[in-house]
Amino acid sequence: MHIVVISGSPRDQSISRRIALHLGNRLEQSEIASVSLIDMRTEGLPPIQAVWNSKEQIPDDKRDVFEQMNQAGGFILVSPEYNGGYSSAMKNFLDHFPKRIFHRKAWGIVTGSTGAMGGMRASQQLQLLGSGLSAIVCPRMLITPQMDKKFDEAGRLTDESFDQQVEGFITEFMWLTSRL
Repeated sequence: MHIVVISGSPRDQSISRRIALHLGNRLEQSEIASVSLIDMRTEGLPPIQAVWNSKEQIPDDKRDVFEQMNQAGGFILVSPEYNGGYSSAMKNFLDHFPKRIFHRKAWGIVTGSTGAMGGMRASQQLQLLGSGLSAIVCPRMLITPQMDKKFDEAGRLTDESFDQQVEGFITEFMWLTSRL
């Protein structure tokens, strides 16, 4: 099974990217799934002009990204919370893809903030987006308060007390993905 992890922050010093790295590495090491990481720092797209409904509409330099998305069995969306919402760069990115890319595929929602709420409002909005795209949203989300204190820059978990939350999320997401 192939999982695409989308790191939603376009910021050079993205802290939420640490979570995306951790999840991708953990899935790869456990051999549960093969993983692609799509990072908004490098794969961001210009403001949407048209949905890529045919290969002719896809720029040559983005065909590999399109194929990764098209072949995915599930998606893990990792977003910081910006002003009470999820990453606009990630929303713009997702808007380039036709709805069929997400139809009946699992969405794992992961949010984080350096504050105490962990991106709770962003997670609620991502649930609505997933439903709107006909994805099957995993009920178990990974909400990450004080994310800057839980993962280092290489994506290693530094707060072992958070490991149970990470493991629970991965278990539930992979269960859902395997059923779909």
